[in-house]
Amino acid sequence: MDPQNTNMNTGAKMLLSHAKTLRLHTGNLVNRSRLKKKCPCSPSEELQDCIKATLSDWFSTTKLPLEELPDTLDCSIPQATDAITPEEREELKVSAKLFLCESGQSSIRDAVEMACQTLSVSQLDSVIIAPPGPLEGDSQTLAHLQPAWEELEALVRSQRIAAIGTSDLDKDLLEQLYNWAQVKPSSNQVNLASCCVMPPDLTAFAKEFDIQLLTHSDPKELMSAATFQEAVQEGTQDLKIADWRLEWVLRYSIIVKSRGIIKAKGYLVSAKKASP
Repeated sequence: MDPQNTNMNTGAKMLLSHAKTLRLHTGNLVNRSRLKKKCPCSPSEELQDCIKATLSDWFSTTKLPLEELPDTLDCSIPQATDAITPEEREELKVSAKLFLCESGQSSIRDAVEMACQTLSVSQLDSVIIAPPGPLEGDSQTLAHLQPAWEELEALVRSQRIAAIGTSDLDKDLLEQLYNWAQVKPSSNQVNLASCCVMPPDLTAFAKEFDIQLLTHSDPKELMSAATFQEAVQEGTQDLKIADWRLEWVLRYSIIVKSRGIIKAKGYLVSAKKASP
């Protein structure tokens, strides 16, 4: 093995073993040829491939820093990232869907800040929230949604987000949220697997209150803890790595408004090291 490569691997392992938080950016998947050659797959498989490829690239090029080891580790491939210039911002729509793997309002703020910073924008045009599912046997309620929605409303007021939306709410829950919320939902995503035809009551309510109904094919759990751990281990070629707990995943897309084409898309991921 190349001695320089060994040093890089050692440096990356030391960084990873010291860090308490792992932040990962896959870069623009539209430009990443290694992933583009693969057949279309499920959102879960796509994310797993992205994490492995990004960590593998980062692992092979990272050297140990001269200063002290950071607690938060940013794993990204700079050349794979498409920052938005001020000149082109007006022509582009930046949308995101935020999958929360744990409850916690700070996660929402952190994810939006990281997205703005990564893409060099001051505001995201729209964010759809997918909160963690209720406990086994429980059904989703307004009380379950309120904390996350209040955090999104604060980000709208601070002009970090222009419009906010929901995911997988039936007519009753969407109506409850709409009546309670100060900043009303602008959209609601409906899973194609659970309903081939939009429920008539949901369609009527959305039309009356100008809520856009969108479709999606994301699974209830975007990525299990075991699958994430496996992706990290494969990406870093280390089977003895510490347990990492997935906090949130933000999937973004940048669309050219005039042509309706996707200029860029990618994932931001945050994980915490599990306490021993």
